[in-house]
Amino acid sequence: MNDKQKKPQKLKARLPRGFVDRTAGDIRAVNEMTAKIREVYEHYGFDPLETPLFEYTDALGKFLPDSDRPNEGVFSLQDDDEQWMSLRYDLTAPLARHVAENFNEIQLPYRTYRAGYVFRNEKPGPGRFRQFMQFDADTVGAPGVQADAEMCMMMADTLEALGIKRGDYLIRINNRKVLDGVLEAIGLGGDDKAGQRLNVLRAIDKLDKFGPEGVALLLGSGRKDESGDFTKGAGLDQAQIDKVLFFVGITDYAESAARLAELVAGTSKGSEGVDELNFIGALVTSAGYGPDRIKIDPSVVRGLEYYTGPVYEAELTFDVTNEKGEKVVFGSVGGGGRYDGLVSRFMGQPVPATGFSIGVSRLMTALKNLGKLGASEVIEPVLVTVMDGDVEAMGRYQRMTQELRAAGIRAEMFQGNWKKFGNQLKYADRRGCPVAIIQGGDERATSVVQIKDLIEGKRLSGEIEDNASWREARVAQETAPEADLVAKVKEILAAQAEDRKRAGSGFETPYDPAQAGDTDDDV
Repeated sequence: MNDKQKKPQKLKARLPRGFVDRTAGDIRAVNEMTAKIREVYEHYGFDPLETPLFEYTDALGKFLPDSDRPNEGVFSLQDDDEQWMSLRYDLTAPLARHVAENFNEIQLPYRTYRAGYVFRNEKPGPGRFRQFMQFDADTVGAPGVQADAEMCMMMADTLEALGIKRGDYLIRINNRKVLDGVLEAIGLGGDDKAGQRLNVLRAIDKLDKFGPEGVALLLGSGRKDESGDFTKGAGLDQAQIDKVLFFVGITDYAESAARLAELVAGTSKGSEGVDELNFIGALVTSAGYGPDRIKIDPSVVRGLEYYTGPVYEAELTFDVTNEKGEKVVFGSVGGGGRYDGLVSRFMGQPVPATGFSIGVSRLMTALKNLGKLGASEVIEPVLVTVMDGDVEAMGRYQRMTQELRAAGIRAEMFQGNWKKFGNQLKYADRRGCPVAIIQGGDERATSVVQIKDLIEGKRLSGEIEDNASWREARVAQETAPEADLVAKVKEILAAQAEDRKRAGSGFETPYDPAQAGDTDDDV
């Protein structure tokens, strides 16, 4: 019998499916982008708010995308008081809970913005993750559609602040009341038609993907895809299909407004929605936002069922190359709308609200494609090398490091195995350190340091061919008194910055498009 204990198995390092690790480049790119978004929101008079990652499940459930799966799609756990809690699915439902819970203390209209991660318990896939970041702005307590118009203008200003020029984006607006009026006009009004109406909405939402022909099939008997899978349709007849396709096919609202008004005539919601669209159009035009920036577009549906009025979407109109090498339009990076019923369900009284959400990861991918993000310089730390390990020497190295930091220079003292000096310079090279500080026993005895320009040294090693060239070049290493350390390092860093400026280049932060994030930007 073998009594020898089995060797314990080594734990396998593995990342959960649908989640990603964020590198320094990713984090800096997000910080750069969100800082610009935040500045626009603050200029519009919005204030920050932060809600927890967890909410009680009943505060989220009903308003998930599919009403027939109210408690699916979220990551949930049971608290010690046996109440179910879920990781937040979006940033809007937590805002509704916060407003209702603090209704007597907050000032209406309540204008707030939030940035944070949301979680979807769904099957992950390429570009679709279970955790991703959104950046929302909302106005609660403003019943007039001028609040919706302002949201659309703020979306346009935000995209331009991020460097997306006019012609490369479009804010598209529709109104769910108009769509409800169209559905009522074709005989789909009433509670008994709720399921069929939902199927129509889902079909319309596929317009960009399948085109009018594919949507017509989904509105009718159904559609079979290339794999042979069949999706059952909404069951409309041809006359009903034609009216829906006319509505979503409107490309020039001004030309079609009269016919649209005629289509929804006799439906109170539809007529009200047309009036609201006209009002929003007049407001944004008066403020100088033409149809090249903000456009009324009846094909905009938005996925969630809780929208009650205007809906809007921010779309990037430039081409990118997808993973198959095909040129495609980049598409939506965010959107939102009016959701007057979301806060009201906590309150038992009407509380109007409107807002939009930016999909941070997707927008970051777009900005990378345009070269608008990650070009800012990130200077790696100056490396103070370690030649001796005694207390007195270590004290000097640490003091030098702190002096550099106090002067606003990024710096670190080498913390690895200091006995192999060559490894320290290899570390500096791999890290991209601009300068190395060297002080051995001889230098310490005379209170001097060797300052090595690693960027210039690397260039010189590849370019210098003779002694004359060496004499003309900037010296790659020099000796300086300890007292002059900070000034000399600043001088070298300034010269390196000037070299980069002349070369017209900055440091490009690394970025992996595969980590683009979820494309679902629902509010």
